Amino acid sequence: MLVTKQNVLKRFWYPVIPAAQLKDGPKPFTLLGEEIVLWLDDSGAPCAVADRCCHRTAKLSCGFVEKGAIVCGYHGWTFDGSGACIRIPQAKDPTRKVNFKVPGFHAAERYGHVWVCLGEPLADIPRFEEAEAGFRRIDQFYEVWRCAGLRLMENSFDNAHVSFVHRESFGNLSEPMPAMSDITETPEGLEFKSEIPVMNRDLANTITGTSGGKTVRITHAKWYLPFTRKLGITYPNGLKHAIVTSATPIDDASSMIVQFVFRNDSEEQVKAADVIAFDRKVTNEDRPVLESTEYDVPLDTASGREFHMPSDKPGLIMRRRIRELLQAHGEQEITLAPPSLTSAAAE
Repeated sequence: MLVTKQNVLKRFWYPVIPAAQLKDGPKPFTLLGEEIVLWLDDSGAPCAVADRCCHRTAKLSCGFVEKGAIVCGYHGWTFDGSGACIRIPQAKDPTRKVNFKVPGFHAAERYGHVWVCLGEPLADIPRFEEAEAGFRRIDQFYEVWRCAGLRLMENSFDNAHVSFVHRESFGNLSEPMPAMSDITETPEGLEFKSEIPVMNRDLANTITGTSGGKTVRITHAKWYLPFTRKLGITYPNGLKHAIVTSATPIDDASSMIVQFVFRNDSEEQVKAADVIAFDRKVTNEDRPVLESTEYDVPLDTASGREFHMPSDKPGLIMRRRIRELLQAHGEQEITLAPPSLTSAAAE
């Protein structure tokens, strides 16, 4: 699937930038191949419009914010958060109403990040009960990975990769069989429950609040269509560690990975820097493997392009759900695969 070619994906919310990064002026971002510019209006609310002035196509992100509106740095044409041009300095009446505008998009701040939806939203921004319960939030990282968002989502629910990819952090090569899981489909995506025996190494005893060489991760994970997941981990001592990861699609081949974590402890008990360091080691193990995969993930599991095993079930559900989403909105999966390969496998 080529994400930039599937229009229905524009109808979901994606976190695109930490809100704090907009305090010093407008910033550009590419979402699903669409170049946008983001800034904060006078009330501190985020705005997002196409990053092209409708006068001479200069990037608005090269301009500045004045009185809550974005000013093109080329000739000073000014646009509000809806994309409407509200001032042309060279006109006899600079503020006379005109019909000039650039496309505007939905924008909202949640969990310290600005989320954007390029179309009419099909679903709300996910709600995380940990935030409502007053857990502390630790922002972990915001960086580009050269992989498809669906690859990262599947990896998050793949118990079979733990022993191998994470053999230096919490995996155990001597126990390669994946832990059993309970999977339930939901309107938003799916829920996944599992109890995973893991190794305690390095910072693990501090982060998990447990002692000894091994412990158990009681996981309750949720996938939110299309590319957001929450990995809820409870340790035997009651400590809760809920990692939220979004793979915001920049283009077909790359994603902005946004990750933060909620915990029901305090900075005095466990330093945020240690939490970040532990999860950073884990994600650094995932990254090179995921970046080695092909970004054109086949939704059609009968295409013959990839083979599967029982522990792949969560990912196969994801592929089916996205394929059903496309079909429900009159779209077919667009892929780089030669038609002959797909048709031959179907036969």
